[in-house]
Amino acid sequence: MRAIIPVAGLGSRLKPHTHTIPKVLLNVGGKPILGHILDKLLAEGISKATFIYGHLGELIIKYVAENYPDLHADFVEQTELEGLGHAIYTAIPTFDEDEIFIILGDTIFDVNLENVFTAKQNSLGVKYVEDPSRFGVALMTNGYIERLIEKPKTLISHLALVGLYYISNADALKKCLNTLVEKDIRTNGELQLTDALQMMIDDGEKFTTFPVDGWYDCGKPETLLSTNQYLLKEKSTDISIPTVIINQPVFIAETAIIENSVIGPFATIGENAKVSESIIKNSIVGAQAEVNRSLLENSIVGRHSLINGSFKRLNTGDSTELDFY
Repeated sequence: MRAIIPVAGLGSRLKPHTHTIPKVLLNVGGKPILGHILDKLLAEGISKATFIYGHLGELIIKYVAENYPDLHADFVEQTELEGLGHAIYTAIPTFDEDEIFIILGDTIFDVNLENVFTAKQNSLGVKYVEDPSRFGVALMTNGYIERLIEKPKTLISHLALVGLYYISNADALKKCLNTLVEKDIRTNGELQLTDALQMMIDDGEKFTTFPVDGWYDCGKPETLLSTNQYLLKEKSTDISIPTVIINQPVFIAETAIIENSVIGPFATIGENAKVSESIIKNSIVGAQAEVNRSLLENSIVGRHSLINGSFKRLNTGDSTELDFY
């Protein structure tokens, strides 16, 4: 089986971090988002992958080559961001298996895929959401998908597509993607994967769904930090450092230097980072960043950043009100 992983997005909601690094390489829970995805795919027995890259794609190619040398990796450039359907269309030349598994590059998931793969039945990952207007949704009839609707304006279904697509007949998808592009069929101005999948359904292909309760979005600062919390609950660093109070769970890279500080809970400290005289919780400090005399909470510090704070000594009288900015 081959995985198809679109990683061409600009990551606009995560600027300024994504000015210099692709969204999928942002550190969460001790490694890049993409690293968590690839570890899961390899654990599921998937050894081939196509990466559809764009913005800063050379960094993605380098990361995969250096960290996953045993993965049979192909790279395809998406020069124009025309939608997810267009992204998958660009990967068609690499479709060398009957089965493909499409997974969005900014989504970390926790789901057992064994039953999905062994059933050999087209199946899409879904999650029940109260407000499905931001998602593609699946409308079911007798256990099969009848319709797929992209970002519905009225409530049609609570089953939101979460970016996991198992396709047992890659040739059928290829045919529909070609039709999508040749006829320039667009929804909300983009070439949507859901439209190509709907064509497959209309042509007689059967689609089921599988529940994905463990689905963690990394598309915004607040969701990146909540995903960091989840990952640290699953696996944290068991470490003791002189002059440092560690409130688990945390991830602290072996090469990080920390002194006279309080770290955690839910703090990730990257490779070669330096932290001194600081309190850091529910935050991510990137590789080679330096934080001094600071209190950080709900924060993301980019790589190579320097944060210098200051502590104040006060002697105030009664009924005093002070604001520090």
